[in-house]
Amino acid sequence: MSSSVQRLQATRQALCDALANQDWSAIGELDLQCRMAVDAAMFEGQQDEEQLRSSLEQLLDLYRELVGICQGEQRRLAGELLQLNQSHQGAKVYQLFG
Repeated sequence: MSSSVQRLQATRQALCDALANQDWSAIGELDLQCRMAVDAAMFEGQQDEEQLRSSLEQLLDLYRELVGICQGEQRRLAGELLQLNQSHQGAKVYQLFG
């Protein structure tokens, strides 16, 4: 197994662990590392294309999961912001008439 494929697999596993812990700052850093690992793997001549393909498919599946979780988190935060804004507006009305 080439070093770039090993790096790709190790980075994918670290990203998977960070996602399980919802460590968003680590996910951001690992995303950059994944991009660099993919670039390195594509640039390096691969002797075993099947291993590279498998690693990239696993990474793609993880990113699909990550995008779904991020979208859910975005919806949750948008809902919280909406409630916060509504509460803030209600407090302003109360201050006007209170």
